[in-house]
Amino acid sequence: MGVPKRKMSKMKKRSRKAANRYEGVEATFCQSCGKPVAPHRACKGCGIYKGKQVITVSE
Repeated sequence: MGVPKRKMSKMKKRSRKAANRYEGVEATFCQSCGKPVAPHRACKGCGIYKGKQVITVSE
């Protein structure tokens, strides 16, 4: 029967189990147009990031 040679630390155990708790990145919503936007990215609908026009969007 397989027996561990050394005691597994709490940190190792918890970091291994942390991968199962990850649920992915939550989408936020643009404050000007209301479309879903990935965090820390400019909105593809209106081109605004942090209240400033960053990219020009042609419709």
